[in-house]
Amino acid sequence: MIFKLKFKNTFLISVFFLILILSSCKAQNKTSKNSIIEAANRTELYLPIIQNKKVGIVANQTSVIYKINGHIHLVDSLLNLGVAISKVFSPEHGFRGKADASEKINNSKDVKTGLPIISLYGKHKKPQPKDLNGLDYLLFDIQDVGVRFYTYISTLHYVMEACAEYQIPLIVLDRPNPNGHYIDGPTLKPAYSSFVGKHPVPLVYGMTIGEYAQMINGEKWLKNGIQCTLTVIPLANYQHQNSYSLKIKPSPNLPNDQAINLYPSLGFFEGTPINAGRGTHLQFQQYGSAKFPESNYHYVPKSNEGSKHPKDQNKLCYGVNLQSVARQSKVNLKWLKDAFEKFPDKKAFFGTTFTIHAGDTLLEYQLKNNHSIQQIEESWTSDINQFKELRKRYLLYN
Repeated sequence: MIFKLKFKNTFLISVFFLILILSSCKAQNKTSKNSIIEAANRTELYLPIIQNKKVGIVANQTSVIYKINGHIHLVDSLLNLGVAISKVFSPEHGFRGKADASEKINNSKDVKTGLPIISLYGKHKKPQPKDLNGLDYLLFDIQDVGVRFYTYISTLHYVMEACAEYQIPLIVLDRPNPNGHYIDGPTLKPAYSSFVGKHPVPLVYGMTIGEYAQMINGEKWLKNGIQCTLTVIPLANYQHQNSYSLKIKPSPNLPNDQAINLYPSLGFFEGTPINAGRGTHLQFQQYGSAKFPESNYHYVPKSNEGSKHPKDQNKLCYGVNLQSVARQSKVNLKWLKDAFEKFPDKKAFFGTTFTIHAGDTLLEYQLKNNHSIQQIEESWTSDINQFKELRKRYLLYN
């Protein structure tokens, strides 16, 4: 009788835990059904392609597979799964994402894995033949922010070009675009193509990096119109209007969602003497200058991680705090125009890189000649509309 009772209790407890586990799984499935799943997490789609192949990976600190209690770097995960990774290629800011903007990076070795790291932001921005020697596939997985002068898409261009030249298939693991909900800004003119902007697209182009790769290929923007063998592993449950919060900062001076959202508007300051928050804890969430008129708001830029020598270093800057500004769905020229009007030396306002950030000389001309914001925005309309039609050919998501 005691045995029967114990058996009955054990059976009931087992049934209880089974129901609990099934309920938990159902809840998780319901959540995952409605949540964006990054392509890196969709290993079932790309592991069969690279199994028993020699693989190189273009990656940085954002190249991770997310788990319930955190994340694991893609390189570590694939090594654990037995994938034969032979080398890593790193973009601007390096493999661990700690280098300053524009800071040249040398080849090195990853301390954790012992893999060689080949810099694509040092002596060469394009993989060299010796770098690709022996590879069967190249895997590209870097978080983009959807802004033309953010250099990861230029790195993508050169990686695609090298893959096309040396007949190495490229797999792009797609990631959401946190600025994917709109298209706006001046369109780059081919005469001003540079590593800070290579393609004739608006400043904010509203595409994921996978979609963008398809456009580079399809429009034959690579040298001599060559095309690479490209596979894009898509996101699940993603639409361009989705709000997406980055869990890992994509570069040292884009620390949070607010900075990433304001970056398209404040990035113009990179080509001026104006400090856009570098050297503070509010990068791309404020702007100011030691030459602005005195005001209630001020800050002092200091050397810090990601900005060893910020503009107006150790000087009192008067400016504007944008930390609480609402989410932007356009390139906001209000702050650029305000800074230009406040800066006393108009001839010194536009630096040598302003044109390549803007993509043309027109914006500088318009500001110098006191065009209204509405007039400037209207001058972008025709190019934006043409791009929207072009963009449709390469979209993977609504």
